[in-house]
Amino acid sequence: MRGPLQGPGEKEDQEEGAAAASGRPAGGPEAKKGSDTDSDSNQETEGARRPGRLGEDTLYLRFCRAHSVVPASCFLRQGSAPELSLRHRGLGPQGARALARALTSNPYVKRLDLRDNGLCGAGAEALAGALSKTRSICDVDLSENRLGAEGARAICAALAVSPAVQRVQLAGNGLEEQAAQYLAELLLAHTGLKSLDLSYNQLNDQAGETLGPALAENTGLTELSVRWNHLRGPGAIAFARGLEANTFLRVLDISFNGCGDSGASAVGEALKTNDVLEELYMSNNRISAVGALSLGLGLRVNQTLRILAVSRNPMRSEGCSGVLKSVQANPQSALELLDFSDIQVNREFDDLARSVKVILPGLCIKTAARRVEYKKELLAVFRPSE
Repeated sequence: MRGPLQGPGEKEDQEEGAAAASGRPAGGPEAKKGSDTDSDSNQETEGARRPGRLGEDTLYLRFCRAHSVVPASCFLRQGSAPELSLRHRGLGPQGARALARALTSNPYVKRLDLRDNGLCGAGAEALAGALSKTRSICDVDLSENRLGAEGARAICAALAVSPAVQRVQLAGNGLEEQAAQYLAELLLAHTGLKSLDLSYNQLNDQAGETLGPALAENTGLTELSVRWNHLRGPGAIAFARGLEANTFLRVLDISFNGCGDSGASAVGEALKTNDVLEELYMSNNRISAVGALSLGLGLRVNQTLRILAVSRNPMRSEGCSGVLKSVQANPQSALELLDFSDIQVNREFDDLARSVKVILPGLCIKTAARRVEYKKELLAVFRPSE
C-alpha cells in the first residue's frame, strides 16, 4: 500500500496568506473596487462586524476577496454553533479554499456539511489542510462533490491524521478502484473512525478485493454503507471475507450491488463466525433461492444479528422459507426484523412464520402482503447529539 500523504493542503498556505493580507485575488488581478454586490453580500459584511467575531470573520472575508468568491452568510452568522451546513451552495474549489483557511482557526464547528458543492479534486485538496489540523470537527459530509480519485486521496490522507473525525460521508463522488486504495489506507490508519458512507459510487470487484482485507484488519469502524456500488462476484466475496474477520462492525449496508448467490453464500459463511454484526442490509442483490439457502446457513448459528433485510431479491417463497427455517433452527437467534418486502410468499411460508413466532415472539417479519411496524433503536454513536 502507498504511504499516507504528507501535509495535505500546506502547499497553498503561503500564497493564500499573502493574497489575503493584500486583499487581492489569489492568482489573478486586484479585485475592482466598488463592484456590484447583492443584498446578501451586504448582510454578510455587516455580520462580520459583530463584537467577538471581528478577527475570525474578517479573516474569512479577506480570503473570500482573495479568491473572488461571495462569502457564505451562514458561516458569518455561525458564531459558536456546533453545526455548519453549506450544502447546495455552489462553493466550488475557490470557495472551498477560502472556507478551509477560516475553518483552521474555528474551534466551534463539530459537524461540517458541504454536500453538493462541486468541490472536485482541487476543493478537496484545499479542505484537506483544514481537516488534517482540526481538533473539533468530528462529522464531515462531502457527498456529491465529484471528488474522484484525487479528491479521495487528499481527504483520506487528511483524515488519517485527524483522530477527532468519527463520521465521514463520501456518497456519490464517482469513486472507483483507484480511490479504493486510499480508502483502504484510511481504514487501516484511522482507528477512531466510527461511520463511513461510500454509497452511490462505482466501487467494483477490484475495489472490493482491495477493501475486503482492510475491513478485516480495521479496528474501530461500527457502521459502513457501500449500497449502490458494483460489488459483484469476486469483489463481493472478498468483502464478505473481510466481514468474517472483522470484530467491530455493527451495521453493514451492501444493498443494490448485485452480489448474487456467490456473494450471499460468502456472507452466510461470515455470519457463522462473526459475533458482532447487528444489522445487515442486502436488498436488491440478485439473490435467488439458492443464495438464500446459503445465507441461511449462517443464521443457524449466529447469535448477534438483529436486523436482516433481503427485500426485492428473486428468491421467491422458497428462498424466504429457507431463511426462516434457519432462524427456526436457532433458538439463540437475536433477530428482531426479517425484511422480505416485495417478495411474494405462499401459504406454507405464512404457516411457517406463525410457528417461528411461537419460538421468537418479538420477531417482525415483513413480506409483500404483510407490512409491520418496527422501531429501530439507534446505536449510541449514531444518536443525534443534544
